[in-house]
Amino acid sequence: MYPLLRKYLFRLDPEEIHEKTIHALKLAEESGVGKRMLKMLYGVSDERLKTELWGLTFPNPVGLAAGFDKNAEVYHALAAIGFGFVEIGTLTPQGQPGNPKPRLFRLAEHQAVINRMGFNNHGAYLAGKNLIDYAYSEAPVGINIGKNKTTPNEEAASDYSKCLDMLYSYGHYFVINISSPNTPNLRDLQETQSMRNLVRAIREKAAELEARGARKKPILLKVAPDMSDEHMRDVVQAAVEEGISGIIATNTTLSREAVQNHPNANETGGLSGRPLTERSTQWVKEIYQEVGDKVPVIGVGGIFTGEDAYQKIRAGSSLVQVYTGMIYQGPGIAKQINKKLLALMAKDGFTHISQAVGVDARS
Repeated sequence: MYPLLRKYLFRLDPEEIHEKTIHALKLAEESGVGKRMLKMLYGVSDERLKTELWGLTFPNPVGLAAGFDKNAEVYHALAAIGFGFVEIGTLTPQGQPGNPKPRLFRLAEHQAVINRMGFNNHGAYLAGKNLIDYAYSEAPVGINIGKNKTTPNEEAASDYSKCLDMLYSYGHYFVINISSPNTPNLRDLQETQSMRNLVRAIREKAAELEARGARKKPILLKVAPDMSDEHMRDVVQAAVEEGISGIIATNTTLSREAVQNHPNANETGGLSGRPLTERSTQWVKEIYQEVGDKVPVIGVGGIFTGEDAYQKIRAGSSLVQVYTGMIYQGPGIAKQINKKLLALMAKDGFTHISQAVGVDARS
């Protein structure tokens, strides 16, 4: 039914639809019956998909990327509709409104979206209040952190450390976001030495919190697809040397090559969706070949189908994430992808999804 519903939804403002969706999921989450209905309709359970990483158990490898549940309002409901993990945020120390509207644009012919949201969120403190029962989530909850727009890059480490300080008691893993194109100069922090200094400061804050009794959490780095191959290799190698626990590849792209004739192509912001599929998969493969024997890789970018997810897994992804795919495919996307993964695994003679990780990158 979703293709019919989508025709109606796509006539409305995309940010308005997002807000209504969050509200509907909240209502379902607050009702035991509603949550059970979501699980019955969309839930997935199969031992062949269960993935163990960083001491965490992921019911399946298909997660929801940061940007949807920015303020940790509906992560229980999102686990109920089949996602194997949910990443909330991006969160900043202080709440901020983000960039002026409109700031979210569909490119339906290309199954793509351009956004320049600008880390709009309620702030780390209020998100922490929503995360108070994160341990009861049926799927791991990741926390994606960034810096406030008004904070200069020279003081960025302070913002990330503040987020960690306020949120380290919550969530199962953390993600350092220095790859969004929608906060001015943020991507400059991907310069290798700047990234080293930032990761070092964040790791020092984590060690301080652990010394005070906090449980150790994996800290991952999310990278942009617009770096050169050489820069990418430098960044991921340096990140691993600084003790990063995993790499998420990739964030949105500034390239418009695949959508240059669309009327929204000139809108500033990051492009996501189908135009990013091939490039992000290639990056997963290259990053896996570079550091895959040291840290896991999470693949994200242009995943719409089980085949898309399987290609990223075979390229080196231990887990994958969707977001734009859900806008176009609907709430059943995790179930659809996981069912197809089981079929593709069986076709290739794999008895567990972990056996498919990196087979194309190693061959």
